[in-house]
Amino acid sequence: MALTPQNNEAFLREVDEELRKDQALDFWRRYGRLMIVAIVGGLALFGGFLFWQNQQQKTADREGERLQVAFDNMGSGKVDAASTTLAELAQSKSDGYRAAARFTQADIALQKNDLKGAAQQFATIAGDQSMAKPFRDLALIRQTSAEFDTLKPDVVVGRLRGLAIAGQPYFGSAGELVAIAYLKQGRRDLASQLFGQIAASEQVPPSLRQRAVQMAGVLSTGDANNASGNEKAKQ
Repeated sequence: MALTPQNNEAFLREVDEELRKDQALDFWRRYGRLMIVAIVGGLALFGGFLFWQNQQQKTADREGERLQVAFDNMGSGKVDAASTTLAELAQSKSDGYRAAARFTQADIALQKNDLKGAAQQFATIAGDQSMAKPFRDLALIRQTSAEFDTLKPDVVVGRLRGLAIAGQPYFGSAGELVAIAYLKQGRRDLASQLFGQIAASEQVPPSLRQRAVQMAGVLSTGDANNASGNEKAKQ
């Protein structure tokens, strides 16, 4: 007996459904175990990441507490106790705590008027390529400041010229040191120009800007007097 169009359509639909079931079963037989392994592995990785993240946070919290204790000890005059804690934190895997500990170690050396020791501490930070660049740049500036009197002006300029540019984060501090080095080199024009840029920068701390204003004024007055003297000599 021939099938009507309706029965034919229903028959084809049943065949199609059975075919899809067979394909699904065949796919599951082939890849079902792999899918289970992949899902379980993914969940394990995700769980491991959450555990690692939690451990990192706990470690950071502990290190933050220890750093605060070190600061409290310093404030109480217990420098030796603070130094022990700082020495341990200086090995931290966290850039922030490692940098804070090392900068504080250098500051302790400065308080003891140990400029050489402080410079060495800052040099360690500046040379640590695993440390973020802003930390390394600041350490280089402070290292140069600590040993400024023992350095040749050319060394100061070579170290900090790339940081003594308007718009750079440490422009004021680096620029002041470079400008003084220019003066030692006898390059008053470059020193005056740099002091003027520092004085005009709103990103520079007020105290540093004030010093730059005074120096720029002194240099410009000196240049004007020199120019006047030369003009009179010509006459």
